[in-house]
Amino acid sequence: MQKQDLEVAIAVNRYGLGSRPGEWQAAKRDPKQWLLDQMVSPQFDPAVGNLDMAYDALAVSRDMKKQKKQMLAQGMEAEKGKNDPTKGLQRNLIRDGFERSLMTEQPFSMRMFDFFSNHFSITTGGNVLGAVGPLLEREAIAPNLFGRFEHMLLAVEQHPAMLVYLNNEKSIGPHSRMGKKKGGGLNENLAREILELHTLGVDGGYDLDDIQQLAMAISGWSVSRGRDKEPQQGFIFRQYGHEPGKREILGTSYSQQGVKQGQAVLRDLAKHPSTARFISQKMVRYFISDEPSSDLVDAMENTWMQTGGNIKAVTTTMLGHEDAWAPTLEKFKTPREFVISCLRACDVTPGSRKTARFNKQFVGTLSAMGQAPFKAGSPAGYSSDNESWTGADALMKRIDWVSQLTDRVKRDPIKVAQQTLGDSLSETTRLAVSRAESRQQGLALLLLSPEFQRR
Repeated sequence: MQKQDLEVAIAVNRYGLGSRPGEWQAAKRDPKQWLLDQMVSPQFDPAVGNLDMAYDALAVSRDMKKQKKQMLAQGMEAEKGKNDPTKGLQRNLIRDGFERSLMTEQPFSMRMFDFFSNHFSITTGGNVLGAVGPLLEREAIAPNLFGRFEHMLLAVEQHPAMLVYLNNEKSIGPHSRMGKKKGGGLNENLAREILELHTLGVDGGYDLDDIQQLAMAISGWSVSRGRDKEPQQGFIFRQYGHEPGKREILGTSYSQQGVKQGQAVLRDLAKHPSTARFISQKMVRYFISDEPSSDLVDAMENTWMQTGGNIKAVTTTMLGHEDAWAPTLEKFKTPREFVISCLRACDVTPGSRKTARFNKQFVGTLSAMGQAPFKAGSPAGYSSDNESWTGADALMKRIDWVSQLTDRVKRDPIKVAQQTLGDSLSETTRLAVSRAESRQQGLALLLLSPEFQRR
């Protein structure tokens, strides 16, 4: 196989979402530049869902619950058939994200978007997180995707989804006005995850005192309750709940007052050497190998420190390193990557009647495979390591799903192989596909082949 063909396969599969018809030819002109040109923030339609819509849905949901409770108290049967608007909003947001991944002409941008969405993972449960949870990635991550990491970090930690998920909206400094009046209620959840998962990493050199000091620095970071007297919907800083005084974190003193104190800490954390190392290594594990190249991680870390955490510069360094183009396919696709790449390869479109079933069942499919959207169950998010997705049961679920897909989609497996894998297809798989008893069987063999499932 020619070097250029290998690089095209790596560009569209390792760094993309799997090739749609025509994408292979577009990448072939210059695979590396094709990726570099995609380093722009994905644009989402706010009309599909935004914070105002989430607060409106929550208000309606509260009224529905109140009405139902009153009717039950009066011995009346509650009206059936009314759906909770928060669930509808969440479904629309998830479907819109799925369809964007399916049809995007900037798949590398969406892969980076998925990486940071999982890095700042939240699990939705209940009406509040159901409504605002999916907005975190669209409102805090997407606009800052290739900017400075500190801007993304601040946007994420001040987004109502993260504040509610990790219970910071009720965190009260013990010596604040509210703490003295009603008793302190400092919550360390968000502070702990900021240090352990979002910035420094578990081996980043912080201790329990740093967690407590950071929790005090971001006490009073809360969310509006949708009341008319509040100046805005979303993030609100409640001065009367903020712990007064200076903070000492990782050997640095922060004398800033109010909301600026926590913001100053986050800016420093974003540019810390441990953060540079941790996230650079995590990116390499996500895209390239479970055993990251130390040379590549070192190069990305150096760029991070030189640029103050410029994500675009760090990503450019990754793509420019020879280890990023290693020919060995070391990563096994996660369920989301696998399903989307299969649908893209088969030219499935959201509006197609023949494939509407797979669009509608997207969440159910990923749930069955163990990677339901916004359901990781931990702030650590879903693992990208191979061993998390290569179990016998997981593989059987892929086989069953591919069987359903190939029965419904009419595509020539040889053409699909050429547009998705080109000359990177092994002779063994090529022969198996060409000698298959039917089109469906040939396509299934292709989609379940090692070359397609690995990147």
